[in-house]
Order: sequence, then structure tokens, then C-alpha cells
Amino acid sequence: MDNLVVRVKRTDNRVHFECVSDTYPTITIPSDFAPPLGSGQGFAGLEILLISIASCVSTTVVFLLGRLDKHITSYTATAEGVRTERPLTLKEVRLHLSIESEDITDIDMEKVIKQAEAIAPVWQAVKNNVVVEITFELHKITENQGQQARGLVL
Repeated sequence: MDNLVVRVKRTDNRVHFECVSDTYPTITIPSDFAPPLGSGQGFAGLEILLISIASCVSTTVVFLLGRLDKHITSYTATAEGVRTERPLTLKEVRLHLSIESEDITDIDMEKVIKQAEAIAPVWQAVKNNVVVEITFELHKITENQGQQARGLVL
């Protein structure tokens, strides 16, 4: 497997950067910091890390639920990063998952979250320095609603 490569280019006289990956060179992510160090015109590094954790864990959870042949009608995640000031870092991530489904149970979610902790790459990268706490809520829909929703997606 090839290494990942990202490029960060400074675009002003402060700390605004345009970030791209070699995988998707046409997609730019703005990175910056709040004034007076930056101009506040992009995501701070800790926000990008928080997005990485939330999207990686979400990808893993959705993948694992699919392997269990579970159906997801709607999925959202909210991540809150608890910071420390000295040093400025994340000490905890509180990730809340909200899922609408006709057939996912609390037991399914507990099992999938435990598996995600063991295999989600970004979680693995930060787990010795950042506590990741995951909560979830399931919204049940009827089987008929689920079939209609799946039909709309197709």
C-alpha cells in the first residue's frame, strides 16, 4: 500500500494554508488559525483532526453495519473536542452517532463500536493520546418506511 502524501502551501503573510492530497489534488481544504496569529479563514488543525476522527469512525461503523446486513436510512455524527490549553491539544473526543434504521439494535451498535475501536485507522493513531468516547441514538422506522427510503436512493 502506498504512503499518503498531502501538500500544505502558505497563501498569505500569516498562517493561512491550502491543503491538498496527492489522491485528490483538485480538492482544497483551507487551514488557518484565529486572529491575531491567523485570519480565521479556514479550519484550525485540531478541527481537521476532529473531522478526521469523526469521519474515520463513521466510515468504519457504516461499513461494519453493512457487513451485518443492517440498513441505514439516515446517519449523522457530531464530534466535540475537549481541549487543553498548555499544551494546546485534544485530550478527549466525544463522538455522538445518530442513526435511523429499521433493523439496527443497541446490541449491534455496541458490538460495532467495539470493533471500530480496534480497526478505525485514525482512532488507532490517536488512542494513546486522546480519549475517544462514543454515544449513539437509534431512531426506529418501520420496515415499509425503510423500503421506501431505499427505493428513493436507487
